[in-house]
Amino acid sequence: MAVEWIVTVHAASPREAEQAAEAALDRVAAIERVLSDYDRSSEVSLLMAATAAEPGRSVAVSEDLADTLQRSLAFSEMTGGAFDVTVGPLTALWRQSRKTGRLPNPDKLAAARSGTGSEQISLSRGPAGPEVALATAATRLDFGGIGMGYAIDAAMSLLAERGIESAMIDASGDIAVSGPPPGRDHWRIAVPPLMRRPPDSVDVAQVVEPDTPTLALVHAAVATSGDAYQAVVIDGARYSHIVDPRTGLGVVGPTAVTVIAKDATTADALSTATSVLGPADGLEVIEQIEGAAVRFSWVEKAALRVEASDRWETYLERP
Repeated sequence: MAVEWIVTVHAASPREAEQAAEAALDRVAAIERVLSDYDRSSEVSLLMAATAAEPGRSVAVSEDLADTLQRSLAFSEMTGGAFDVTVGPLTALWRQSRKTGRLPNPDKLAAARSGTGSEQISLSRGPAGPEVALATAATRLDFGGIGMGYAIDAAMSLLAERGIESAMIDASGDIAVSGPPPGRDHWRIAVPPLMRRPPDSVDVAQVVEPDTPTLALVHAAVATSGDAYQAVVIDGARYSHIVDPRTGLGVVGPTAVTVIAKDATTADALSTATSVLGPADGLEVIEQIEGAAVRFSWVEKAALRVEASDRWETYLERP
């Protein structure tokens, strides 16, 4: 998935720990072969190729692909479309804009937006298992906002099946933990700052968070979305790599959103969605989810602003 994965396990022996960690990473690799839109031989790429040849055709898919799609549709409904797994056409356009430094052509943007939305996906279960139909040849699935979290959860489940009671998986800052390390009552997770390095050409984004909190987590997950490393400046405005499905453009930054949830799939998807929604609407969504919490940090009029949900304080490490 083009990021570093670190699997930390506590086991009865080094050999048991090594075997468990390798099995977890093998599970991650298997998920990537299902969800990657860069790999033309992945399951989702083959699904989209089949749809291009025959739009609306039901195609048998794996349980992993069906489960990820089902959860994606649920998050889309939960967030009023701020999370959208059909954002693929818009993502492709925005990738080009980030390379060229120019906003998408309005006609191309309108055409791409017309092919997005949850109604493009039909999930069913046939005699041999789950089936998926995509409405049009232009429908493109993009699991960038949920796939990493889903893979983390799958790997954590595998570790639990192997009897590992204390583990942490860190996929470049998207993190899940199970039971605490021996001799401790929680895992210590530092929240990334709003800006890790100053970007090019935008003076307002020179603001850096001086202090960020440390979380105390057990059987939980945390994910951060933002533009610290993947921002682009176009016509004097700073945009994130995260695409707003409602506009087809990157989320205007600088901003960082950290979400805590019971599982990494939820944390991953909601960190993306709340980045799109912003503090007011994002907080409202998070407060409706049991155990979830969120912290927003952003720059407004050259000043740092921070806002967090009510549950956030319960996850902070105490002296």
